[in-house]
Amino acid sequence: MATIRPVVSVYQFDSADQKKGTIRMPAVLSSPLRPDLVLSVHTGVSKNKRQPYAVAAKAGYGTAAESWGTGRAVARIPRVPGGGTHRAGQAAFGNMCRGGGMFSPTKTWRRWHRRVNVTQKRHAVATALAASAIPPLVMARGHRIGDIAELPLVITDGVESIKKTKDAIDMLKKLGCAEELKKVADSRQIRCGQGKMRSRRYVMRRGPLVVYAQDEGIVRAARNIPGVETTCVDRLNLLQLAPGGTFGRFLIWTESAFKKLHDIYGTLKSGAPLKKKYTLPRVRMENADVARIINSNEVQSVLKAKLEAPKKFAIKKNPLRNPMVMARLYPGINEIKAERKRVHDKTSAERKSVDACKKQRIADSKAYIKKAKKGDETFYKKVMGAFEAAAAKKDDESEEVADDASE
Repeated sequence: MATIRPVVSVYQFDSADQKKGTIRMPAVLSSPLRPDLVLSVHTGVSKNKRQPYAVAAKAGYGTAAESWGTGRAVARIPRVPGGGTHRAGQAAFGNMCRGGGMFSPTKTWRRWHRRVNVTQKRHAVATALAASAIPPLVMARGHRIGDIAELPLVITDGVESIKKTKDAIDMLKKLGCAEELKKVADSRQIRCGQGKMRSRRYVMRRGPLVVYAQDEGIVRAARNIPGVETTCVDRLNLLQLAPGGTFGRFLIWTESAFKKLHDIYGTLKSGAPLKKKYTLPRVRMENADVARIINSNEVQSVLKAKLEAPKKFAIKKNPLRNPMVMARLYPGINEIKAERKRVHDKTSAERKSVDACKKQRIADSKAYIKKAKKGDETFYKKVMGAFEAAAAKKDDESEEVADDASE
């Protein structure tokens, strides 16, 4: 629900400090907020004032160009005939060529307009009206309403009789719109793109929208105030209530126009008297506190039990590949690795210690060999001597056999 206040205050149009009385809040200002519907309808409706445009049917084909064919080491694109000028021999017709036709040329029979469902348009207007009564949404849209007495802002019908622009500006300032008017005036700047050369050079922000029931001069008085617009309550338009598809515009109502909202839209039970076969949209949820609904005993009693999370096991890591795991299993391994690394540095103390140990080991080995292994008494020579004696004995026997054979 947008708002449920029963009444709204009515202020004097020439003195915002004085209240005339109160007026009943129309049911349309309690409509549910549907920003998606507003944006969708705004997108379709905003296309219905476009004018068709298209390029000329023969644009880019105003020359007797022909292809040169193959064999001339140039592309086979059609080329302008003739000579003696830069244009001769240039490629033509193609969308990639200078002065050629465009790809998929625009046509005037494009589907420019969109049909929007009537009920959706009415729902979107009701939503935009409800959003205009909520100060946070109005402020979020950029309106300066810090000095405004109340939203929705309803003033007496005397404002409809204002005929001078200076009187209308003075009325707006007394209502607390001075900061809003200054914001709109400061926002005027040159439009981006080609539109600046097409009779729409400047753009500016939207200001307050004055909604009246009977025009007795207010339209003429307010039409030249930057950003200020006027509209009749019988012809409320979504393009004005939600410019750019964003609802929350700052509205200033006259008393008679505000009363007429009830006659136009009615209530949920009575329907809309002045709109055929239409009833205000209903809220989908009476209670928007979803957390409270889910945690209520009625909902929790019929839900399934909470599922236990599957048991998770630690990933086994290889300590030979993972230094952190190795450090936990073998405290001090990092210091050992660092010491081993320093051994390879020729200038480090560890390397000098290793070299000294190696030198001492070699000296001890030489001393032992010199002491324990003495000439022919060594084991190796003893073994080799045995082999030599056996070989000499065998030779003697072979000689004796030879001598016996000769005799």
